[in-house]
Amino acid sequence: METLDSTTSVGLIACCECGLPIQPNSANMCSGCLRSKIDITEGISRTCTIYICKFCQRYFVPPNGWMRAELESKELLSICLKKMKPSLMKVRLTDACFVWTEAHSKRIKVKMTVQKEVFSSTILQQTFVVEFTVHNQMCDDCRRSEAKDFWRACVQAHSQCTGVKPVPTGIDFFFAKLQEARKLVDFLLMVLPCKYHYAQRKAGHGFVSKKHGLADVWLVRSNQVGSIFEN
Repeated sequence: METLDSTTSVGLIACCECGLPIQPNSANMCSGCLRSKIDITEGISRTCTIYICKFCQRYFVPPNGWMRAELESKELLSICLKKMKPSLMKVRLTDACFVWTEAHSKRIKVKMTVQKEVFSSTILQQTFVVEFTVHNQMCDDCRRSEAKDFWRACVQAHSQCTGVKPVPTGIDFFFAKLQEARKLVDFLLMVLPCKYHYAQRKAGHGFVSKKHGLADVWLVRSNQVGSIFEN
């Protein structure tokens, strides 16, 4: 007795646009005709703007960060893709790479490949190039430095018996970061017999800044302050 082969094969159909034999799909169209009818990159901008600080050469990373990155580096690619993230929410990014541009052109080009399911089990893939224009924008750190308002903490090391310029009774150290000032205070306490007093005052009261932001100040007193800085 012969057995019947129950294996079924899927027949081909003709594309409704060009007549090319294809596997059946919900659109009844070949991939070429689908791409000509549907643009999965619609709504994705082909131009964008990123910012670099011309003083420290760091790129702006939203919402308020700055990062140093070399041209055509993975760090710079990450910055560009983060800038494009809102536009890529409806597609899946599968590949991204730089397209060569002149180093001084203030232009960065990134070729991106995206995919999107347009019908059931029908996925389209497209490749496009986004051009980023690089604009100059001063970062917060450089802006404070240029405005002579770069310090957030101060250590005043004063002596009772000798003077060290530029302060008649000692020397003042200004820091952009609080933890750097604390390290100096810890060092002075370790190497000198001294006492310190901590307070907060308006930075604008000194000669460094005219703004009225609060700054952390340590006043360190020791009769050996002059000797350690002379050495």
